[in-house]
Amino acid sequence: MRKILGRALISCFIILSSLGAQADLLHERILLTFIPNIQFAPFYVGIADGHFARQGFEVTLEHLQEPDVLDLVAAGQADFGIVSGEQVILARAKSRDVVYVYEWFQEYPVGIVMVSDDGGADLENLTDMTVGIPGRFGASYSGLTTLLQNAGLSEDEIELKEIGFNAPDVFCLGAVDAAVVYVNNEPLQIRERLAAGDCGDVRGIAVVSVASRVDLVSNGLIVGADLAGRDPDKVQGIASGFDSALKATIRNPANAYLASLNFVETLPGEPEFLMLLRELAAEQAAFLATDPSREQIAESRSDMVELLVESLGSDDLTQFEVLLRTIELWDADTLGHSDLSSWEAMSDTLRLMGLLSDAPPDLSASFSNQFVTGIRE
Repeated sequence: MRKILGRALISCFIILSSLGAQADLLHERILLTFIPNIQFAPFYVGIADGHFARQGFEVTLEHLQEPDVLDLVAAGQADFGIVSGEQVILARAKSRDVVYVYEWFQEYPVGIVMVSDDGGADLENLTDMTVGIPGRFGASYSGLTTLLQNAGLSEDEIELKEIGFNAPDVFCLGAVDAAVVYVNNEPLQIRERLAAGDCGDVRGIAVVSVASRVDLVSNGLIVGADLAGRDPDKVQGIASGFDSALKATIRNPANAYLASLNFVETLPGEPEFLMLLRELAAEQAAFLATDPSREQIAESRSDMVELLVESLGSDDLTQFEVLLRTIELWDADTLGHSDLSSWEAMSDTLRLMGLLSDAPPDLSASFSNQFVTGIRE
């Protein structure tokens, strides 16, 4: 009886301690773009596995349009948001004092998919081709402008067709010769259609990514400059929590997928698939305890897909593969670090698009590696 009572008291103490710790957490929201999606897995891992809580924060997420995210952070109505680097440059050109403090995507996620029987692609061949694009805005348009400039072409030398975010459908119907795509997602969908014989006369494709030609700054964490100066500890805490969650996602994508299920209602979650993911997550945790290299961890991610395909087939694995391909855009020797050269390249693209004057804002003030340095110390 005493043992039972003792266990009960210990359990109550643990629960009360947990509630007390939770009450001490500072509530903070992070504004994201788009809709809940597996590509936001690090944020879900950060909440579900306590990475933000260990920094003292109870984080909630809100999904808005990118201009709204920037507006709220610039106005001081929200402290943290995720936007693209180009939007930071354009905002600062209008005297809106936001600062980019953590480079989430180390590679720009946009590219061009083209018909190719041998997997090779030459951008110069785009001349006189019909190229599909979601619209003349955002990362897709910036990426296309950069790729055309890199190939010595201008927009006048192609026929640009606005197709919305429907590249796999439009491309496989043969309505365009090439399409601007997000390289972690849409080429995968097109290849699946090719494998199923459901992509018209197309027999093979090649993808040319922006990152393979030019280093453009991409999506990252922004704050108001006033907050960064007034409360650097808060910024450091959120940046550190996100960095820890991002590392965990890169290192154990099976666990990250499982953590995302409570945030993304549309994620496939068949019992057999989830059972295998739990086994893989546990095996990966044991593997990570051996302190593997970055290259070995990347190899282990490929092994996960092979095992899942062998066990389940590929029909239900699309979202998991999207996660793995997106991880490749995040992974780097030093996570979060931003280079001035990538900001200069983006500024050049914006000037070419006519969105920025010949006297851009001070790019060195557009971003800060202060908090990334703080993580590493």
